Amino acid sequence: MSALTWAVAAVVTDEAGRVLLCRHGRGERRYALPGGRLRPAESPTRAALRDIRAETGWEIELVDLVGVYHLTSPTVSTPPGRAGPLPDVLVHVFRARAAEVRPAADPLPGCRLSWHAPAALPEAVTPLTRAAVADAVAGRSGVLRDALWAASSVDLAPRPVAHGDPDGQRETGHDGRTAPGRPSQPGTDNGGSPGVGQPPEQRGEAATDPSLRP
Repeated sequence: MSALTWAVAAVVTDEAGRVLLCRHGRGERRYALPGGRLRPAESPTRAALRDIRAETGWEIELVDLVGVYHLTSPTVSTPPGRAGPLPDVLVHVFRARAAEVRPAADPLPGCRLSWHAPAALPEAVTPLTRAAVADAVAGRSGVLRDALWAASSVDLAPRPVAHGDPDGQRETGHDGRTAPGRPSQPGTDNGGSPGVGQPPEQRGEAATDPSLRP
């Protein structure tokens, strides 16, 4: 097993039953559930509320835990542009609903939000997202499931700090994004290539591009 990362995500639905997804960066990035990484001594529930508010601008209400998903790399080889293997990730996925009819703040730069019917998700979604949405819609709770990083590009570069983050830092999100918590790397800003700041690490995709995110 490689280095283990703890993360959170949520299947957030609105009154119409649609699911909130985020697509980071430019090009053919995959859609994924909103979420992020736990900070030291932080509970998964608190991390989910904080990370999703910071990333999407939406205030949410957590309903229950869909399950814990173990995200692993399908290969032991090191992806281009990384100093080591992709991390193993344990993602707490919650069932949640939007607390308001509109977001309380703007989403992070580079996060393209959209609502989708669970039965008509975009083709370009991460394996983790597709499995978690299916489990949530089926009413499952307490799921323990393995998922693989997909053989597709993922940003591993830092993304901009969320407005109002008191720490002024970034950290890697639940599926490869960089979220508040870890100091940013120099030479990145907003975009989709080196020197142009982006997101992900645990979105459930394997890295194939040196400008990738964790």
